[in-house]
Amino acid sequence: MEASTVISLTLGKTDTSLKRRKLVDQIFTILVVLSALIGVAILALLLFYIILRGAPALNVAFFTERPLPYGEPGGGVAPAILGTLQMLAVAALLGIPIGLGTGIYLVEFGHGRFAEAIRFTVDLIAGLPSISVGVFVWSLIVRHVIGNFAGLAGAIALAIIMVPIVARTAEEMLRLVPDTLREASLALGVSRRRTILNVVLPTARTGLVTGTVLALARAGGETAPLLLTALGNQFFNFDLLQPMAALPIQIYNYAVGPYEDWHTKAWGASLVLIGVIATLSLLTRWATSRSSFKAR
Repeated sequence: MEASTVISLTLGKTDTSLKRRKLVDQIFTILVVLSALIGVAILALLLFYIILRGAPALNVAFFTERPLPYGEPGGGVAPAILGTLQMLAVAALLGIPIGLGTGIYLVEFGHGRFAEAIRFTVDLIAGLPSISVGVFVWSLIVRHVIGNFAGLAGAIALAIIMVPIVARTAEEMLRLVPDTLREASLALGVSRRRTILNVVLPTARTGLVTGTVLALARAGGETAPLLLTALGNQFFNFDLLQPMAALPIQIYNYAVGPYEDWHTKAWGASLVLIGVIATLSLLTRWATSRSSFKAR
């Protein structure tokens, strides 16, 4: 009787504990799903509102003409679109290789205090306010190297912002590559360099592309560094050594203007900026998926 009673009590406690764990699991599942739905709803609401306010500004002139003087309705943001693409392209050429190389070093070669110092520095730069980066580039590049506001200075500021994002993403993605792949390649007599280039990087390609797109998106939306470096320009300009227009600067100028037409154009330019980042992301992912398909 005593043994059966003990068994019954034990089974009862186990059953109660199991029910409690299932209840807690269901509650956390509901909370996670609810959080995801709230996040998606906020993003959808934001996009819907920007589309609602910005769509009336979109027409052929908006994409092909330059901004008109104060008080004149019409005009567009074509110089800003070209300037943003130019500065992002130069920033990507400068920042992505440095960030990727930093990530490769930290994973494949970095050990000891020096690697920790690099990792700390990357985290520190990632946490810097973007306006601090703009002030640094202004004081060093604009004043003492180029001598005037220039699109190149803006691209350098954006590249500095991109480097830590690419570096940290590359480090995390490369750490996910199994060591067995590296060991198998080295066992076949492949050099360390070719192992990294032909085995490790292709395996982590998707994550690296995602980090690059995130860096481009972050840099493409920055305003403060460009106000201190590129300054802005109301005309078409392909000279990186001269002041250059950019969508964030144009959005700022339109948003603080006193005219309702300018406010509508600010929403329209915001919608265009989102479209530029989305297009870059889609093209990059398409190219990556195509190259992966060919490799298979």
